[in-house]
Amino acid sequence: MHVNHHVRTLLAGGVLLGLTGMASAQEMPLDLSTPAQAYAQRAMPLMLAANDSVLVGRKQPVAPAPQPEFDPPLISGSNVHLALGVATIAAALATAMTGPEGCENNCTGPQPPRETNGTHAKLGKATAVLAMATVASGLITHWDDFHLEDGLTDPDNLHVILGVTGAALMAYAVNKSANSTTPVSHAGIAELGALGMIVGIKMTW
Repeated sequence: MHVNHHVRTLLAGGVLLGLTGMASAQEMPLDLSTPAQAYAQRAMPLMLAANDSVLVGRKQPVAPAPQPEFDPPLISGSNVHLALGVATIAAALATAMTGPEGCENNCTGPQPPRETNGTHAKLGKATAVLAMATVASGLITHWDDFHLEDGLTDPDNLHVILGVTGAALMAYAVNKSANSTTPVSHAGIAELGALGMIVGIKMTW
């Protein structure tokens, strides 16, 4: 009887020991991490998910914004200079076409009084004014295009030289004719100046 009591005690102890092992196996392991480490472990999936969304957003191609077509203004310094140049040539042609019939040199016999306020004279003066305005607008608008280091064969440099020289010759011819009460040779100088301006315009147009 006494033996049975010891056996029962051993059996009961074994059962209790087995139950204790099963209970400890079901419990979570002991967490020794600090609160900061625990917070970082909980926040890590959220940060990774956020970074993934940013990367996906960056990978999407961004369509470039459509650029509006450049529409140059109708009235600009360059256009005014061009219009004045063309007007100068047109006025020079009109002046040459309205020249009076008669001689300018070695005229024999009595000559009729020279007309200094007629159509030809007025067109000549208008041509000279337009030529000076063309040169002035060109110097204001295209001052930076003229460079001596580029040489005289540079189209911009030739344009300036021919334009200024042509305008000066036409202005000289008009002044020479307007200040003379007798017929004076000036047509050749004026035509040479007009030709110089035409070539100068053609160099850059």
